[in-house]
Amino acid sequence: MDIVTSTWRQDNLDFKGQFYNVADARVSAPPDPLPRIYFGGSSAAALPIAAEYVDVYLTWGEPPQAAAAKIAEVRKLAEQRGRSLRFGIRLHTISRDTSEAAWTVANDLVSELSPEQIANATQLHARSESEGQRRMTALHGGRIDSLEIYPNLWAGVGLVRGGAGTALVGSHDEVADLIAEYHSVGFDEFILSGYPHLEEAYWFAEGVLPILKRKGVA
Repeated sequence: MDIVTSTWRQDNLDFKGQFYNVADARVSAPPDPLPRIYFGGSSAAALPIAAEYVDVYLTWGEPPQAAAAKIAEVRKLAEQRGRSLRFGIRLHTISRDTSEAAWTVANDLVSELSPEQIANATQLHARSESEGQRRMTALHGGRIDSLEIYPNLWAGVGLVRGGAGTALVGSHDEVADLIAEYHSVGFDEFILSGYPHLEEAYWFAEGVLPILKRKGVA
């Protein structure tokens, strides 16, 4: 990351490091302003890297207090280095006019998964070298009957999907309230998606975003 930033701020750059060497590196048109560096990682090795180098530390969607504990650790490490960071969270969304409608959509997404598919995916993810993946898998433990791990936070996405495995599920007001709760514990940036992506983007933009604006969060 340092080499990229340096290249953008001077005509050319020579660099010799442990993993790569660069001679006379150039860019045709340096960006202005410089883009921020985003980084995610939950391991003991990742947190100091985030504290030392990045602009925005990202985490997957654990319950608010668990996620807050993680960013508190990164913030402490950054302060020890004389730095400050922003914090972001990666989540899926299922927002509807009523809570019942949203939960129907969520349940439909996993209704055709077989116990064998869930068990195989759970075993695979539990063995992952990714600390973040192991934490996602631990949220549901392969059980389909206890997927709401926090009010309106659903771990069903992670039953068979690797990576970010939780979704905000509920009425527009309920989803907005949970986003506001995450914001209150230190998150300023939200990376959101859904299934199908375009349709869920419309549901969120038309239903949730106006509420967040009224709350002063967006």
